Amino acid sequence: MSATSQSTHPAEAAQPSDGTPPRPRIGIAGIAIESSTFTPYRSGADDFEVRRGTAAVLDRYPFFSGAEDRGSSPGPAAPSGIGGGPSASGRALREAAEYVGVLHARALPGGQLARDVYEGWKQEIADGLAAAHAEAPLDGFFFDIHGAMSVEGLEDAEGDLLTAIRGAIGPDVVVGTAMDLHGNVSHTLFEGCDLLTCYRHAPHIDAWETRERGLRDLVETAARVRDGGALPHKALVHVPILLPGEKTSTRIEPARTIYGGIPAITQREGITDISYWIGFAWADQPRCQAAIVAFGDDEAAVRAAALELAGTVWQARHDFEFVAPTGTFEECLDQAITSQARPFWISDSGDNPGAGGADDTTYCLSRLAAREEIRSGAVSALMVSLVDPVSTDAAWEAGVGGRVQVQVGARIDTRDPGPVPLTVEVAALDESGPTGRSAALRVLDGETPTGLTVVVTGRRSQWARHEMFERLGLSMTGFDVVTVKMGYLEPDQYDAAADWLLALTPGGVDQDLVRLGHSRIQRPMIPFDAEIPAPTAADVRHGGGTTRE
Repeated sequence: MSATSQSTHPAEAAQPSDGTPPRPRIGIAGIAIESSTFTPYRSGADDFEVRRGTAAVLDRYPFFSGAEDRGSSPGPAAPSGIGGGPSASGRALREAAEYVGVLHARALPGGQLARDVYEGWKQEIADGLAAAHAEAPLDGFFFDIHGAMSVEGLEDAEGDLLTAIRGAIGPDVVVGTAMDLHGNVSHTLFEGCDLLTCYRHAPHIDAWETRERGLRDLVETAARVRDGGALPHKALVHVPILLPGEKTSTRIEPARTIYGGIPAITQREGITDISYWIGFAWADQPRCQAAIVAFGDDEAAVRAAALELAGTVWQARHDFEFVAPTGTFEECLDQAITSQARPFWISDSGDNPGAGGADDTTYCLSRLAAREEIRSGAVSALMVSLVDPVSTDAAWEAGVGGRVQVQVGARIDTRDPGPVPLTVEVAALDESGPTGRSAALRVLDGETPTGLTVVVTGRRSQWARHEMFERLGLSMTGFDVVTVKMGYLEPDQYDAAADWLLALTPGGVDQDLVRLGHSRIQRPMIPFDAEIPAPTAADVRHGGGTTRE
């Protein structure tokens, strides 16, 4: 018996003996990361949570495990058992198929993935699926990805990975994927997948709902195709628009109405699903652009729906605006200090680790430390967070209450103003998986505490949840001004902020895309060009509708 079969849930080994069709056999694997090609950071194996084997892979999904994960967190799901148990729909889906988990790797967004790490995981996935398929044929494969992974030396990492997987399982296994709406749909990915869907909300409150929907459609389709039915028809239309997520949040128009209209389209006769991918703005690759994919049993309806939604996006091409008022950091800080709203949050958007930023630029920190209202303590301010293992270790060595001189930040992204020299008092220490060691540092002016507290960490991390603040004795609402390395605010942050501005700061995920210097994307492309042509029937790429031999 192979290692893959040993990891299968014991109940899955037995097939029905009452004459009912056997459950479809579904493989699961993937690598999920969002990678900026403009950040100097390089992602490696240590950045990932890696799961191997069926039990570990299935435990990743809250609808199976009952874990509490609200869907928008970039880190690992919470441990199973604390979320009240699996949902009724999840239990039904769990029993509807025999699952074979091989390998799944998931990381906070970062830089390009090291090629050797990627090649090792690709080979492990391909070998594991080939062994599982040889032991007992797979009917389906769930390609669990983000969709915006970049790998050193590759233009289309997910396409490359899927090509290797198809080489292992062959052309007849039904392949489905459920992706982040900030992923990319290349021609290779579209050709290799039979069913494609993505999130319908940004922030991504429907991340697990989307995966459950995608997996359910795959299980049902795999069983049907195995028993002689046809694959669904599918259609793809690219729209040459490339926008940051901060201009396409479903909290505001036009994305709110565009995404809000998708469920109604899926209710049409012959349409199973339709999705709108924004694309990933911070990678310089030909595949990066908006995409519409529809699939269902009626070929004409599927093609028409895809073209219709593409036309809706095109009609709104000049209407996308930032999700919050914007300005330079200096402008945002001026407004925050004079405002009566407390706490007043500012997003350091150019270095957002949730989009792949290095998480250690010091543009905002240097200006906070120099601001007189903060230095005097008249205004309390929190900067959260900068990855800086050296400063973090120094704080741990000093201990709570200890005072130490540190050079904070700019160890990865060294752009001006570089490391910021600070004298600090260690206010709190913590250690967790997402952050590694962390420290809250109260900045001093000589021997006198200022109003500024800075959080440093041993690992790149995104401080999106109130629990992370509380572990260091901090509160999301406990400071006058909170500067956070984010783009749009995640739900806990959004609820905590009395007011909020999006600072257009420099970094590897700069919101000013033209300033970044893309050179390999297709043109014309909004916002790099003033206008793009409207999509036509000639732009519709299609497939599916066949039966497997």
